[in-house]
Amino acid sequence: MKPFVTETGLAVPLDRVNVDTDQIIPKQFLKRIERTGFGQFLFFDWRYRADGTPNPEFVVNRPQYAGATVLIAGRNFGSGSSREHAPWALADYGFRAVIAPSFADIFYNNCFQNGLLPVVLPEDAVAELTRRAAEPGYRVTVDLERCVVSDEAGFAAEFTLDPFRRHRLLNGLDEIGMTLQEEAAIAAYEAQRPGRMPSVKSVG
Repeated sequence: MKPFVTETGLAVPLDRVNVDTDQIIPKQFLKRIERTGFGQFLFFDWRYRADGTPNPEFVVNRPQYAGATVLIAGRNFGSGSSREHAPWALADYGFRAVIAPSFADIFYNNCFQNGLLPVVLPEDAVAELTRRAAEPGYRVTVDLERCVVSDEAGFAAEFTLDPFRRHRLLNGLDEIGMTLQEEAAIAAYEAQRPGRMPSVKSVG
C-alpha cells in the first residue's frame, strides 16, 4: 500500500450530502476481481449522460479539476452498502484524501485498508474549503504528520486520527503488511512445530 505522508494537490468540491457507495461506484461495475480499473466508473451516473457522453455540468468533469487529488464532500460521505470498491474507485481515479464533516463508519474503515485518507473537519471548515475550491487552480495540503489541512492563502485546520491508523497510513501498511512485519517470527514458529501438526507449507 502506498504510504500517505503529505499530499498537496488540486481540490474538487462535491457539495452534496449523503453520497452513498452506489453513487460512488454503481453496482453494475462490481464484477471485476482486481482492485484496479474502477476509477473510470467513479460517480458514473453523475459523470455520464444516458448516451454515454461526459456530463459537463458534473463538477468532477470540469476541466479546471482535471488531475484533482483531494475531494471535498458533504456530511455522511460513503453511506449505504459496505462495498470496498468505493475507496478502490476513488483511489484508482487519483484521489489521495477525502475531506468531509462526517463519514459512514464502514466506508471510513475501508479507506484505511486502501491508502485513502478520510479527514473529518467541522462543517464550517469544510464549507470554507468548498467555497475556496470553487476557484480554478485551488490547491490544498493534507499533512498527515502534523494532522493539518492548509492552503497558501492562510487556511489551516487541524484534524484528529487514531494513532494506530495514522501509523499504518504513514508507513503504507495494510493488514497484510502488518502481518509481514512479523514474518521472521512466523517462520521461526513454523520451523519448530512438530511435523504431525497442520502446516501452511506448500507440498511438492
